[in-house]
Amino acid sequence: MTSRIKFFKEAIKNLKTSGTVTPSSRFLANRMLKNINFATVEVIIELGPGTGAITKYILEQLPPNATLICFEINDSFYHQLLQINNPQLVVIKASAERMIEELNKLGIYNTKHIISSLPFTMLPDIVAKNILDVSYKFLENEGTFTQYQYSLTYYKKLKSVFKESISLEFEPLNFPPAFVYSCKKVV
Repeated sequence: MTSRIKFFKEAIKNLKTSGTVTPSSRFLANRMLKNINFATVEVIIELGPGTGAITKYILEQLPPNATLICFEINDSFYHQLLQINNPQLVVIKASAERMIEELNKLGIYNTKHIISSLPFTMLPDIVAKNILDVSYKFLENEGTFTQYQYSLTYYKKLKSVFKESISLEFEPLNFPPAFVYSCKKVV
């Protein structure tokens, strides 16, 4: 069975946590990663990577001494991510709400970049708020939080956390087309 069909079947079963029925396109992945200076990256956090469509693009650009840490709660997606054979990849089966606790266990106390594919509009408000708050706390000053969504409905909630440091782009070459929110922590 192809990976796209596997993804579709799993996404349909768990639409509330997957938020989509197709993996992200390379165009969306490139737009999500375009503001990262990979030469200086030590740790990147990815929230809700699914089967790893964006994960693979991150790993291709990651310098040899850097680490990508993914948080995935879907059991099937988690096991598919474990099959990516790359020593720089750490996959954690836990909610992004537990990011600080889980990363502190690994001796990681902040990051410059968080990439998120979480379907915030489908998550309970309290869970989404907790994840945004934890992400903001875990970012270094000037750190970035990049999120895509299929609508503009989450703009105000992201703006409430990241204040004036948020920009918006549109990626039409994805199914469905997506909005990319680029947020920066400015203290």
